Amino acid sequence: MAEDPFDDVLNLEEQFYQEGYKEGQADGVRAGRAEGRSLGLEKGFLKFVESGTLYGRAIVWANRLPRTSGTGATEKAASKPAPDESRQLPPLPRNPRLEKHITTLYALVEAESLSTENTDEAVNDFDDRLKRAHGKAKIIEKMVGEGGRNRLQETASSGKPKTEGINSI
Repeated sequence: MAEDPFDDVLNLEEQFYQEGYKEGQADGVRAGRAEGRSLGLEKGFLKFVESGTLYGRAIVWANRLPRTSGTGATEKAASKPAPDESRQLPPLPRNPRLEKHITTLYALVEAESLSTENTDEAVNDFDDRLKRAHGKAKIIEKMVGEGGRNRLQETASSGKPKTEGINSI
């Protein structure tokens, strides 16, 4: 039997479907990489904003810790009121556990020791440290009486960073 001349016409739909499928798959791979990179940069930025916020809070808490008196010169300097003392935050109570929690929080979010590699292990380590830092911050907040709703958890749940004013501290 001779080849039917209408076979090509009858298979046009299948041919176009296969062409469209292959083109769509190639476009999806290209677009997926670009969108994935963009999403990864956005989520990474938000994580580092959270980490930076915790870092800043750890520094403020550490500076509010009472100083240990070692020499007479530091005692004289401490007894002399600063010109803008009304703007200073009140010192935290002397508590070794509180000092340990603040030191641990600082170590967890210190930028120098955080890895910025894009490997599964580094990302998991960062996420674990950030999660532990959130827990330490919550403990410190309760110990110093800065409780209320946790602003950092609000940031994590909404995906949008909340600005923190000096009045809320």
